[in-house]
Amino acid sequence: MATGIRDKVVILGMGCSHFGERWDRSAENLAVEAFIECLQDAGIDKAQIQAAWLGTGIETQHLGSGGVPLGVALRLPNIPVSRVENFCASGSEALRGAAYAVASGACDFALAFGVEKLKDTGYGGLPQRPRGPLNDIVWPNISAPGSFAQLASAYRAKHGIDARDLKRAIAHVSVKSHANAVRNPKAHLRKSISMDDAINAPMIAEPLGLYDCCGVSDGAACAILTTPDIAHGLGKRDLVAIKALQLAVSSGSEAGHDSWDGSYFQTTRVASARAYEEAGIGRPREQIDLLEVHDCFSITELVTMEDMHISAEGRAAQDVLDGFYDADGTIPCQIDGGLKCFGHPIGATGLRMAYEMYLQMLGRAGARQRTDDPTIGVIHNLGGFPWQNVCSVSVLGRYGA
Repeated sequence: MATGIRDKVVILGMGCSHFGERWDRSAENLAVEAFIECLQDAGIDKAQIQAAWLGTGIETQHLGSGGVPLGVALRLPNIPVSRVENFCASGSEALRGAAYAVASGACDFALAFGVEKLKDTGYGGLPQRPRGPLNDIVWPNISAPGSFAQLASAYRAKHGIDARDLKRAIAHVSVKSHANAVRNPKAHLRKSISMDDAINAPMIAEPLGLYDCCGVSDGAACAILTTPDIAHGLGKRDLVAIKALQLAVSSGSEAGHDSWDGSYFQTTRVASARAYEEAGIGRPREQIDLLEVHDCFSITELVTMEDMHISAEGRAAQDVLDGFYDADGTIPCQIDGGLKCFGHPIGATGLRMAYEMYLQMLGRAGARQRTDDPTIGVIHNLGGFPWQNVCSVSVLGRYGA
C-alpha cells in the first residue's frame, strides 16, 4: 500500500537567482547563479549528484529541448537530466521527480531545477501561444487576465459579494505583496503601493487592474534533495523535509459540462486535500504557519484561500481584509512578495516558493523572517486556466516535527 513520501526526503541545499529583467544574463547564466548558491549550501561536490530534473515552461527558444542544456551549463557529470513541463507548475514537477527518485532509493542525491528567460521574448506577459488550426479552434480570443477576471465575476456572483468590497479585497492582496517584496533583495518589484494606487490603477480586465496582475521575469531556482540519514551523516542537524507532494490535473469536467460554476479551482481542492492527508494535517487553518500560493492574479490568491480549506467558502475576502494573511497575520501568505512581486519565471516559480519556505524554517530569511519559528509551510503552484489546469500542492516542514 502506498504510504507517500512524508519525511523520506529532505532538502540538503537550495539556491535562487535574483528575479527580474536580467538583460545581461542568459538562461545558462541564471542557472549557474542559482546552482552555485545551492551547491555551497548543500556542502557536497557536484560529482555526487546522480540525476537532475529541469522544469521549463516556455524555454525552448533559449535553452532548447531536452535536458542537455542544463547538463552543459552546469557541467554536470554525465548524469541523467530530464526536462519536464507542466505549464506554470513546471518547477514543482521538477521537484516531484527529484523527490520521488530519492524516496524510491534510486538516488542518494537528486537535483531539481527550474529556469526561464522570458523578458527577451518581446511580449509584456507570456509569449504568444503557437499558431495553428487546433490552437485557433480551442483558444479563440483568450487572454490570461480575461480568463481570471471571469473567475472573479463567478466568485462574486456565487457568494453575493458587493463589487466594491471584492475590489478592496483583491487590492489588499496586491498591496500586501508589494509591501512584503520591499524586504526581499532578490525580488523583481521592490516598491510599495497604497490601496488607492491599487484600486485606481488602469483597468486590465474588470475587476483586475494593473497592480492585480503579475508580470513575468527572468530567473532560476533549484534544490538538492537527499534522505534524512545521509543529511545527518553529512553533519546537517536542522533539516527541512518534504511532508507531502501532490499533483492534480483537470479531467475536463470543468469545461465539459455545467457542474462547475467557474468560481473555484477543482484541482486545488483535490490536491490540497490529498497533501493534507499525506502530511497529517487535519486542521489547516490552525496547523499551517506559512503559505506560498500561485498569485498570478490577486483574485487567484483570494479564491485559493478557500480552495486550500483555510478560509470558509465566501469568507476569504473578509479574512484578507482582516489581515489574516498579512506578514504579521495568523498565516502569512507571500511573505517574499509572491509571483506578483518576487517574480514569475514560469519554470522556476514552484522551486522559488520552496526556497522561501526553506529559508524561513532555517531562520535565514533576513528582514522578512517570520519570528514565530515556522514549522509547517504549504506551497500551491498552479498552471493553465481556471477551467483547464494542473495544480501542485506541497507541504514542507521541519524534519521530525
